[in-house]
Amino acid sequence: MNENTASPTLDPKLLEVLVCPVTRGALVYNAERKELISKSAKLAYPIRGGIPVMLEDEARKLEQAEIDALR
Repeated sequence: MNENTASPTLDPKLLEVLVCPVTRGALVYNAERKELISKSAKLAYPIRGGIPVMLEDEARKLEQAEIDALR
């Protein structure tokens, strides 16, 4: 599956068990950006090919405004 192909949605059961590897806190799924958001760590973990990449080095740092918009 390439980047332009629509990936399947994230399994809700998977979201229930995944936590932020930095804070061990809950994650929020952003389907539009294909990311898992950790508000507490201010990081967005990418989902590539339907697979969450839960590595701090691969995560995008979030601005406070992005986090505030999630509330």
